Amino acid sequence: MTDPLRGAGRTEAIMRTTLELGQEIGYARLSIEAIAVRAGAGKHTIYRRWPSKGALFLDSLLSLHQSDLDHPDTGDIVADLRTQIRSAIDLLADPPFGPLYQALVGEAQYDPQVAAALNERFIAPQAELTVARLRKAQDQGQLSPDFDLSLAMAILSGPLYFQFLITQEPLTHEYVDRVLQALFTGMGNPS
Repeated sequence: MTDPLRGAGRTEAIMRTTLELGQEIGYARLSIEAIAVRAGAGKHTIYRRWPSKGALFLDSLLSLHQSDLDHPDTGDIVADLRTQIRSAIDLLADPPFGPLYQALVGEAQYDPQVAAALNERFIAPQAELTVARLRKAQDQGQLSPDFDLSLAMAILSGPLYFQFLITQEPLTHEYVDRVLQALFTGMGNPS
């Protein structure tokens, strides 16, 4: 008979417990000791897999991330970005992802390893997909040929992160529409 808390099963139980406790008590009060007790695992088992609470929290949260943030390509860059960004804000609006993601971004401000891992494993790949979709639209003549696509990515994400993390106002589909309109009014093909 195999132990269900071995290997992948143990890893999954530890990550699930991390998310449950994170929701219940918040990231600041979360500890490896509490996770170990609830998951029925030893602290050493956890530390062998993750060097810190932040690393464990990152892996746990990214295990929730689904591929529904892919970029569609209908030939209409504004409609495609609207669909993709709305999917992203819908994900952030649904517990547990939104509140836990806020906590993770907060932790990244104090832990350079968590910040680097978050950027490498989530933020940069999403940004690269957006820039690639913008580049394709630019190649098709939907966008001005001299517009800075990396800057467009920053302009698209900045207002969303500002509202989500700083003002903590709800992200709505209407807000996404306003951001897209503001960006594309100044970015359209001049012809």
